[in-house]
Amino acid sequence: MNILDKIVLRKTEEIATARALVSVNDLENSVHFKRTPYSFKEFLLAKDRTGIIAEFKRRSPSKGLINGIADVAEVTQAYNAAGASALSVLTDVDFFGGKKEDILAARATNNIPILRKDFMIDEYQILEAKAWGADIILLIAAILTPQQINDFGKLAHDLGLNVLLEVHNLEELERSISPHVDAIGVNNRNLTDFTVDIQTSFDLVNKIPDEFLKISESAISNPLTIKDLKEAGFNGFLIGENFMKTDNPGTAIKEFIAQI
Repeated sequence: MNILDKIVLRKTEEIATARALVSVNDLENSVHFKRTPYSFKEFLLAKDRTGIIAEFKRRSPSKGLINGIADVAEVTQAYNAAGASALSVLTDVDFFGGKKEDILAARATNNIPILRKDFMIDEYQILEAKAWGADIILLIAAILTPQQINDFGKLAHDLGLNVLLEVHNLEELERSISPHVDAIGVNNRNLTDFTVDIQTSFDLVNKIPDEFLKISESAISNPLTIKDLKEAGFNGFLIGENFMKTDNPGTAIKEFIAQI
């Protein structure tokens, strides 16, 4: 059993516990459930924004603890001020050290789109994302069937949420494209062994239909890489570890953007 299998197995248990504690009705009656989500496309392509989706992540299975002291409100506000187009907030507890309170804190202090970064395998999680104030959900092709991707994407769209589909190779891309997806992200990190290779993005960019926003995820640590990815056709760039591993992620993103 690889790490992805372990995460999905644990996620199933986590969702069962959450359902027992918070009903669907409770989620639908939450304050954020009634808000209109921000448009991912509008912010990603805005001239006064960078296309960077800046991530708040405390730890990961591959790196262990990345940053155990950063304050989510402070960091995400700094990301926003620096010109991030969107925020990515991890909500997986066991493997990434995230929690729903992180996304609630980011929502309370920011006026740009927020991605709920998690391993979505159940419609209940999409309702949670809406209730917690997220604007975007992540659907990972490696753990979902084409039918699930389509159904989950439709539910998200019905709720006004944006959908980012994540793929790792051509096979996943070709079987997973759905009209209920807004953006397709190429994850340069192999989720079975967590190795990274930026070449994955360059290999797949022209295989993604132009009707979708194109996002490159992970393994981006050099500002010059952003230039190359833009020239290749990418609209967005998800970066987390590169900023979070520093003492001051807000300063790190500001210095990174200054070099683009």
